[in-house]
Amino acid sequence: MTILSHICLDIYSTFSIKANMMMAIERNEHGGTQALTDSGNGYSRLVGFVYVFNLIVGTGALTMPAAFREAGWLLSLIIVIVLAFMSYLTLTFMIEAMAISNAKIRFYDIVSATSGKRNSLDTSLNTDETQPLIPKPKYSYSEVKPSFEITERVEMGTMASMYFNKVGLLLFHLCIIIYLYGDLAIYAAAVPKTLRDVACTFELNYTSQNLTDSDPCWPSSPNVSRMDAYRIFVACFILLLGPFTFFNVQKTKYLQIMTSLARWIAFLMMIILASIWLAQGKGQSTPAVARIAGVPNLFGVCVYSFMCHHSLPSLVTPIKNKRHIMPVLAGDYAVILVFYLILNFTAIFALEDIEDLYTLNFKPRSSTSLTDIVPIQYFLALFPVFTISTSFPIIAITLRNNLIAMITSYFGAVHGYVSKIICPLLAIIPPLIVSMTTNQLQYLVGFTGSYAGAGIQYVIPAFLVYLARKDILAIGGGYLHQSPFSHKSWVIITVIWALICVAFVTTNYIISYS
Repeated sequence: MTILSHICLDIYSTFSIKANMMMAIERNEHGGTQALTDSGNGYSRLVGFVYVFNLIVGTGALTMPAAFREAGWLLSLIIVIVLAFMSYLTLTFMIEAMAISNAKIRFYDIVSATSGKRNSLDTSLNTDETQPLIPKPKYSYSEVKPSFEITERVEMGTMASMYFNKVGLLLFHLCIIIYLYGDLAIYAAAVPKTLRDVACTFELNYTSQNLTDSDPCWPSSPNVSRMDAYRIFVACFILLLGPFTFFNVQKTKYLQIMTSLARWIAFLMMIILASIWLAQGKGQSTPAVARIAGVPNLFGVCVYSFMCHHSLPSLVTPIKNKRHIMPVLAGDYAVILVFYLILNFTAIFALEDIEDLYTLNFKPRSSTSLTDIVPIQYFLALFPVFTISTSFPIIAITLRNNLIAMITSYFGAVHGYVSKIICPLLAIIPPLIVSMTTNQLQYLVGFTGSYAGAGIQYVIPAFLVYLARKDILAIGGGYLHQSPFSHKSWVIITVIWALICVAFVTTNYIISYS
């Protein structure tokens, strides 16, 4: 029962931790760098394993089957395996950077206590944009020998302040903010599209299965198209949840338990229903082996679906025994990879047409639904509405606070109306405009993952670990939580990989839309 209760309580990592990915930036509004000591009770590696698993497997997984089918099953299989490995590679970079940052914080604390001077981690007086925000100390790490154990929760934003100069920090802020904007646009499109597809009934009297956005939504209202209905739901969604951006809200534990359980029941149901469909010989789909044109979206979707790097400090720091943390995380990625492959292969071989949000294939009145049980159809179709809606306000508040932090960092203190009115509006208006313009979830997820996601998952961890290693070089030899990919060539390979992928995705987008 203890393990089961921990699994049920995975929700705070699944939603709240993911949404609060950059709270470190909020704590650095005045240019300082602050490491957090985790005040909550620690947990075992098994619970940490569950937390990481539940954080990674989320909304992005629902967009994978359509992208998987478009790119072809064999090519998709290869790409997903490669991207899973690259994601784990940079995850180990993050762990190592966290360990070095912990040692650096202890080092400065020891030096400060010894010298009786102000803590050197106060960076507010450093105004040279060509130099790192933290000055070099007079003592070496080999003399002080600080511990590399990860006991302080050092967020990605804190590490960026520790190792990047102001130009790098600006780029870091922009990358995080763009990613958050993408998250909000995806959420603001996913919920209204789901509600539209469940609510519209015109297909009952429509002979063709290929409904378009210009088709009527309801037989009794032929002048209201499906796109009109979608935009009405977008407006309602923003009007209901957007005002939370102007305040600070906390989600309840019990609500998160319910949404987490609903999410896993839904995932298991979709896999089981598709498997039964195939076992009964009803699967008529013969997916292509490879399609290069489908690779850009698949890349972005997979990057988005393997993302946990921004929240890793909140997940790993509370683990009591981190002795074998690298194998635990490797096991997480192996299990997630298998889970994704089962979900995608059962989908693409069971269904000829796959919606960009997989749950829409189970909606009522759908010709592609793998079950005739109406309550199950409604549950699977609508469960993203509840799970995504609980995350949207927290993501919006996080984005608002990041905007305030970035403005404060570079322009000084801001007036109250800027933080209370302008920044909340800046947080919700762009996603509103994007979601009003398009409801193509696969494109939104692919774009977000391909650019901002690639920056967070590949580029930032590579530069963080490179600069952290360079900073700690004086200690010599190995140290605790060092990445198994410790040779500098892995950092170079990661950056080159990110550049090649982004260039490939950009080229294909240009060709596709020219």
